[in-house]
Amino acid sequence: MSKKVKELKELGSEGLTKRLEEMKKELMKYRGQISTGTPTENPGQVRNVKRTIARIKTIVKLKKEDKEPKK
Repeated sequence: MSKKVKELKELGSEGLTKRLEEMKKELMKYRGQISTGTPTENPGQVRNVKRTIARIKTIVKLKKEDKEPKK
């Protein structure tokens, strides 16, 4: 488990939603740069942001499943 995943798992639900919104805004910024034709500072950063968003969504889903009572 990477350092970033551990940090995300330690965040509460509010922290995760806040972080998710930040990542979405950052991705939107990068997509805007790409669509206008300006070169991004770090082209690999788009991929990292997408992966972080996916990690956050996965952690939120797992936390929801843990809270739900088992049938």
